Amino acid sequence: MANSSFLPSRPKIIFATVLLIFAALVAGLTILLPSTGSKTSGTALIGGPFTMINQKGETVTDQTYAGKYTLLFFGFTFCKDVCPTELQVMTAAFAQLGADADKIVPLFVSVDPDRDTPAVMASYVSSFDKRLQGLTGSPEQVAAMAKAYHVFYKKIPNPDDPKDYEMDHSSILYLMGPDGKFLKYFAYSTDAKGLADSLQMVLH
Repeated sequence: MANSSFLPSRPKIIFATVLLIFAALVAGLTILLPSTGSKTSGTALIGGPFTMINQKGETVTDQTYAGKYTLLFFGFTFCKDVCPTELQVMTAAFAQLGADADKIVPLFVSVDPDRDTPAVMASYVSSFDKRLQGLTGSPEQVAAMAKAYHVFYKKIPNPDDPKDYEMDHSSILYLMGPDGKFLKYFAYSTDAKGLADSLQMVLH
């Protein structure tokens, strides 16, 4: 367990900056990507093929979730604030969705593969919605998936204990369609009702 005396270096300005960069990236891609006709495609280059390991130790890929909506959040199990808060919001939103929540597979993707083993992920995700799956993998697999989703993450060393480090990371929820295409993102400030209402609109 991480040492609670080590306070994470996670200034709000970093999250705000990352969010602005991400929003600009999405806006720019939706405008610039060409389509087969004269109009823009309106499709952002977010997501793509990946190979990871779930909390059961099974190899999964993007094709594992084909035909289902997926809601992804990138973080790490030793996170003291942002990750548990966001996963609690997701859990509350799914409760509000009722049976419609079964149409979405929520995924918690680790950016800390050195500590987040499948067993650690299994224990962690069990504290939230029963549908939540934890994905981890090798550092190379995690880096490739994070790159595909334009996720920022960085290790923050603890000089007093090398094993007790923090991870700074972007805090955005990604909604992907059954075809694996990016649909929309939700900022960290989105509450459970706002998330549930937005998901309901997409599902219907």
